[in-house]
Amino acid sequence: MSGHADSNSQDGKPREISRLPPSGNRRPYRRPSVRLRNAARAIIFFEDKILLTRNRGAKGNWYLFPGGGQLPAEELEATVRRECLEETGLVVKVGGLRFVREYIGAHHDFADKDAHVHQIEFYFECEPMPGEDVREATNVDNTQIGIEWVPIEDLTKINLFPKALRTRVGKPGPTYLGDCN
Repeated sequence: MSGHADSNSQDGKPREISRLPPSGNRRPYRRPSVRLRNAARAIIFFEDKILLTRNRGAKGNWYLFPGGGQLPAEELEATVRRECLEETGLVVKVGGLRFVREYIGAHHDFADKDAHVHQIEFYFECEPMPGEDVREATNVDNTQIGIEWVPIEDLTKINLFPKALRTRVGKPGPTYLGDCN
């Protein structure tokens, strides 16, 4: 039997406590079909605005923070710079880590297509490099239809994902947000 000794037996002798079911009752281990990935995203501040990607799909239009999946052997800051250039054409200076959010797709609005996704997103505060401006994007996501500078006070008025950041951007608070939408 597998287990550990428990000195609380009545006769004072150690006894074994089984933690596993008998071998005939064990189910074979199956690797979950959920895919885990890291993503890095940018909260790009300029004056009182934030640069977002505008997207369109079957459920209408929505906004996202620029960013995307981390490549093997790529540091998160490099991921943010690359993704900003690809999606907005903007070269950014990467600042501090502001939020960490988990997206477990089966728990959210897009569960019908994202049930297999568990993404850990790292949100960095960024700003345009001096003298830089948005240029033509080079590698946009298939739902992206543009980019837009949105006033911070308007974040609660637009369909921005994750929703949890609509009221947290630009304000102090916890870094780790957990699985939130």
